[in-house]
Amino acid sequence: MTKRRLPRPAELAEILRPRPVVLNPTDRRLAAAQTIADLRTVARRRTPRAVFDYTDGAAELEDSLLRARQAFRRVEFSPNVLRGVSDVDTSATVLGRRSELPFSFAPTGFTRMMHHEGERAVARVAQREGIPYSLSTMGTTSIEDVAEEAPDARRWFQLYVWRDRGAGEDLMRRAAAAGYDTLMLTVDTPVAGARLRDVRNGLTIPPALTLRTFADGATHPAWWMNLLTTEPLTFASLSSFDGTVAELINKMFDPTLGYEDLDWVRRTWPGTLVVKGIQNVDDARRVVAAGADAVLLSNHGGRQLDRAPTPLELLPRVLDAVGGDAEVWLDTGILSGGDIVAATAMGAHNCLIGRAYLYGLMAGGERGVQRCVDILRAEIVRTMQLLGVRRIADLRPTHATVR
Repeated sequence: MTKRRLPRPAELAEILRPRPVVLNPTDRRLAAAQTIADLRTVARRRTPRAVFDYTDGAAELEDSLLRARQAFRRVEFSPNVLRGVSDVDTSATVLGRRSELPFSFAPTGFTRMMHHEGERAVARVAQREGIPYSLSTMGTTSIEDVAEEAPDARRWFQLYVWRDRGAGEDLMRRAAAAGYDTLMLTVDTPVAGARLRDVRNGLTIPPALTLRTFADGATHPAWWMNLLTTEPLTFASLSSFDGTVAELINKMFDPTLGYEDLDWVRRTWPGTLVVKGIQNVDDARRVVAAGADAVLLSNHGGRQLDRAPTPLELLPRVLDAVGGDAEVWLDTGILSGGDIVAATAMGAHNCLIGRAYLYGLMAGGERGVQRCVDILRAEIVRTMQLLGVRRIADLRPTHATVR
């Protein structure tokens, strides 16, 4: 029979180790987030439904986004052992320059709608972490203000081609003058995709105080207070607009955009050129022949054509076609450091994240974006160590296969 006794105070002191009390509620929420999925959960609680759904949602049945995420889930890693992985180098070379991590911040529109700090917060984190940040044409902070906020960050500018080509030329000139070294031309948005969550939520830019949004605002008072007491939420690169996202895209964007327009962009833009939204091998070949320095395999995060090709599955074929002539980048469905390692092992020269850092932004502003980077970095390092790989440059297709 087991003999029982009362524990001694010294024995209790060894096992009773309460966690330090974190008084700041934002720090407390972020410290509890161990994955990007955790940040997503916090973001959903902290922002009105229409705002969260704009970030989280995709087009129609959202199959393109689902398939992209499933592709990463089907990746099988092949680790090596006894390789000595105490020190891991996470840096990568992107368009001839060093990035401290093998991913970049993708362009996102209406970013101050997610949190009032918006693009400024994201650019500050990019500068601090030594990774590139791409400002969107549909951004809510100007080209010049982002440059002033993060003067040492590597800044890229994402361009949608408008019906008014003169306006596009002016944006390119402003970006070049402000020190942006790369133009990211988005070509997959001749018209707006059917983003049904936005339609059902009645989302407008800027958000309107309808009875429905007022009721939702009652459960998210901090978000509404920040919106109403900071500078008005407007587009920084175009005149004010009041309507839905789809109405804006269909009114402003040019559906006649063709291959001949790449010559116009190449003549106007003095820096490196990335073409975003490539979804087949033939288009990849053609844009590289037209002067693109990199192609970004992307279905716009599943937000344009539903049932579009999955970038991760397309990656090997495009690498075979153009890998020696241009860099091949990838986005859509990336929600972990393991995803980034997998895509890099399969040959992607750069991965772009969008939703992941927006979840962080909604969860806690700049500190939330920083938490996103911290999570991804830790996952990248751990995955590389378990694969037996010390440097990003040493990742190979033998390390990751989509099953």
